[in-house]
Amino acid sequence: MEGQEVTIAIVLIVLVVGALLAWLFIQRNRTKELRDRYGEEYDRTLEAKGGRRDAETDLIEREERVKKLEIRPLTSEERDRYAGEWRDTKALFVDSPMEAVSRADRLLTDIMNLRGYPMADFEKRHADLTVDHGDVAKHYLAGHEIADRSSDATTEELRRAINHYEALYGEMTNEVADRDGDGVDDRLESGTGAPTRPGTDPSLTERDRV
Repeated sequence: MEGQEVTIAIVLIVLVVGALLAWLFIQRNRTKELRDRYGEEYDRTLEAKGGRRDAETDLIEREERVKKLEIRPLTSEERDRYAGEWRDTKALFVDSPMEAVSRADRLLTDIMNLRGYPMADFEKRHADLTVDHGDVAKHYLAGHEIADRSSDATTEELRRAINHYEALYGEMTNEVADRDGDGVDDRLESGTGAPTRPGTDPSLTERDRV
């Protein structure tokens, strides 16, 4: 009887150790996947949340939230309208850098809202953006941080804010709905829909940039 009890105890210990190792393996893989996917944003969230578990829970909640959003590309008409507004915003920088940065911030908020991102506070908009647009989300964050202190920022800092915003503008407008209006994401031809370098707008020439 004692031998049977010992065998059962050993089996239970093996099962518990096996389950623990499997849990650790899953946790390690999840951490690696999230770190690989979010990069700098993973580290930023880790610092903000103060712990790995809370940070990873936050990142996973973002993904679940964004899955439920109905994000759509701009129509051709909307893209053309915003292209004009963006050129006007950049032109405004010459005479009023602070006003241009503020206007760029509002313009991007409008574009994101029109595409289907919720009208929440900046932190929530930025968090949602990191899920599918991580490369430019950091530019949005950097530009907004300068915009928040625009009254004390130098002209060069405000110029950097515009260039940060331009990276996000290019990402948000480089897709348009197809001509039938069914919401399919079609890349624009003639280079205007190609992925942009940070700080560039594919619809503008180098001479047009700030």
